[in-house]
Amino acid sequence: MTNHFATSSDGTRIAYSTVGDPALPAIMLIHGWAQAGICWQPITDRLADRFHLVAIDLRGHGASDKPDDPAAYADTTLWGDDIAAVITAAKLDRPTLVGWSYGARVIAAHLVGHGSDHLAGVVLVGGILAIGSAREDWMVGKASPGLDRDLYTDDLGRRLAATARFVDACTHQPLPRLIYGAMVGANMLCPAIVRRALFGADLDLRPAFSAMTCPGLVIHGADDAVVTQATGDAAAKTMQNGSFIPYPETGHAPFMEKPDRFAADLAQFVTTCRQGQP
Repeated sequence: MTNHFATSSDGTRIAYSTVGDPALPAIMLIHGWAQAGICWQPITDRLADRFHLVAIDLRGHGASDKPDDPAAYADTTLWGDDIAAVITAAKLDRPTLVGWSYGARVIAAHLVGHGSDHLAGVVLVGGILAIGSAREDWMVGKASPGLDRDLYTDDLGRRLAATARFVDACTHQPLPRLIYGAMVGANMLCPAIVRRALFGADLDLRPAFSAMTCPGLVIHGADDAVVTQATGDAAAKTMQNGSFIPYPETGHAPFMEKPDRFAADLAQFVTTCRQGQP
């Protein structure tokens, strides 16, 4: 992977890594709440010979800048501009956006601010459909990060223990020890002030996805304890041209638990979209 930075509309630097020939179809991988782009390595390892893969660190995460002002995370326009900045900096032509969990909020922001005509497709992976007061009870899994206040505390010991619990709850079966450790470490790069600010807005994402004109795919673990499977099904039905693939015996991170199947499903979707056959 090669590391780069793009500058968003408010001056925030967004870190991103690339792998694969830039002449190949582009896929932008957008991680979830308190994670980092490194989480996508199981997929980049499997698809780098066929696609140009771009994994970003969201603002406040990983190697990206971490503004102290909560408004830097509540402003939907900025999230959409972050994606636009990376698309421009990496010179991506008709990329497919793939958003895991909170990444769905980021994609929705980009759709609202920049439309979908320049995209080949959109893939949601365990994606959320609303935050704040717009979120409905049926969307919330028992391991939703909103239910564990220690994930947001300034007490480092409590926050680390809560983070370890959350990462453990993200999968149906335990991850290999080194991968689990890397996930916890990546989570801890996201400061408490950023974690608190990420859910500071009240947003229903469904209008953004219903207005989307490019093809959509929703992949969701049937045993997702963070975001309910019903949320994934509803997301696909919201889209004008959406499809839904549930993964049995899989939790909140299908690309980690079933990387071979996920890579194959993603590759097929991107190839079909690029051929203009949604």
